[in-house]
Amino acid sequence: MLDGMARTLVVKATAGADAPERCAQAFTVAATAAAAGVHVSLWLTGESTWFALPGRAQDFELPHSAPLAELLHVILTTGTVTACTQCAARRDIGSDDVIPGVRIAGAAVFVEETMAEGAQALVY
Repeated sequence: MLDGMARTLVVKATAGADAPERCAQAFTVAATAAAAGVHVSLWLTGESTWFALPGRAQDFELPHSAPLAELLHVILTTGTVTACTQCAARRDIGSDDVIPGVRIAGAAVFVEETMAEGAQALVY
């Protein structure tokens, strides 16, 4: 698929239930890439930060879209999920609050990931 080249897809989700189609698109693209064997790093920012909490993805519904909880599970199983430090802090979300496997990190880590050799970043 990628001609043997190691690539990473960094997907930044900036929307949550406030913009459900944009949110679902970010998760769908990330999970599809992960299922295809691409290393994926999903960043939860803005309102999507809430999906770092247990049970929140299960509550998300969008007609004709794969369940967000299933998409998140695929990404967590094969890739990395990160909640933005500032976004989490604004919502009083700490490292003890998030789903196992979700990390909290800031802009420096995002820049490092997106500038790495072979990285492709998408923002939704």
